Amino acid sequence: MSVEFLDGPTVTEFVNDTQMFEKWADEKFKSLDANGDGVLRRDKLQKRPGKFSSMEFELQSMDEIKGLYDLLFDKFDVDKSGSIKPDQFRALMKEIMLAKARGIGNSPICIILQEDSMLMGAVRRANPR
Repeated sequence: MSVEFLDGPTVTEFVNDTQMFEKWADEKFKSLDANGDGVLRRDKLQKRPGKFSSMEFELQSMDEIKGLYDLLFDKFDVDKSGSIKPDQFRALMKEIMLAKARGIGNSPICIILQEDSMLMGAVRRANPR
């Protein structure tokens, strides 16, 4: 974990950097695709609490996690195949990150981030180490 300063425009710039954002999203996808079949299935993700969105996800009840997966799959599994493909996952990550950017706003915030958190990608782009 690390303490970072972050604002909404920094997150938006990360998402708009297509090459960097897609590379990050594809790496996140691969880390979630435990069996390497190129798709994310609801049942496999639900067996891996905490893997989708870092520690904050682990603090939710299984009913809350199931509800979240229902919402995500209803919206982003556009072909209703029961799985999310890499392009659908990138769209999902983009929407989540832009929502976080809007929520953070223009004023910098101080935030504690895990190394694998979604927002850490934006921090790394803004402050390469």
